[in-house]
Amino acid sequence: MNFALVTGGSRGIGRAVALRLARMGYKIIINYQSNNAAAEETLALIREAGSDGELLKFDVSNREETVAALEKWQAEHPEEYIEVLVNNAGIRRDNLLIWMEPEEFERVLNTNLFSFYNVTRPLLQSMIRHKYGRIINMASLSGVKGLPGQCNYSAAKGGLIAATKALAQEVGKKNITVNAVAPGFVKTDMVEGLDEAELKKQIPLNRFAEADEVAAVVAFIASKDASYITGECIGINGGLYT
Repeated sequence: MNFALVTGGSRGIGRAVALRLARMGYKIIINYQSNNAAAEETLALIREAGSDGELLKFDVSNREETVAALEKWQAEHPEEYIEVLVNNAGIRRDNLLIWMEPEEFERVLNTNLFSFYNVTRPLLQSMIRHKYGRIINMASLSGVKGLPGQCNYSAAKGGLIAATKALAQEVGKKNITVNAVAPGFVKTDMVEGLDEAELKKQIPLNRFAEADEVAAVVAFIASKDASYITGECIGINGGLYT
């Protein structure tokens, strides 16, 4: 059985990615932090799609908790390994920097950037040993061009893009690809509070993306067809920034 781990996989883009990968034949490990009902619903949808999965509850920003959960999973699956990792979990705490509290900056960095280290490092050894892996990091338009009110989020996602490019060079010879996708505005909980009618005027395609449109790109990068793509950050923004 081939396994894929999607962090923040219970809702939004994470759920859409989990379903896409399930249809590709992967057994999905759904990571989530607190919303048990949403995680169970995603698992049910995966089973409806003809695959299977399991829930793995841990806080990606907590290194000890993350490592313990992943080591426990590996111990329970000694003959298996996670060959596709989608680092999707993320949060926003928008504010102008002049009013941004330390907690708002640190929490966003911990969840959106430090989690990349917390989750990816424990899984690398198995990918290297098996000489195959796909690591896909959920970046953002904010990390490419910067957005006002998002110094914390832009810093985290920009750092994630740079880490993607660096890791791709470290593990390419082991047949492991590392890429990022950078969505613009997507219809999920993450855009709550934003003025969609006003913002879409800036987008050439004149709309927000659907989560499944992002998931389609992630699924392609995870596939064998994308074997020669690594170290890239692919924008999915309707032409808002090219």
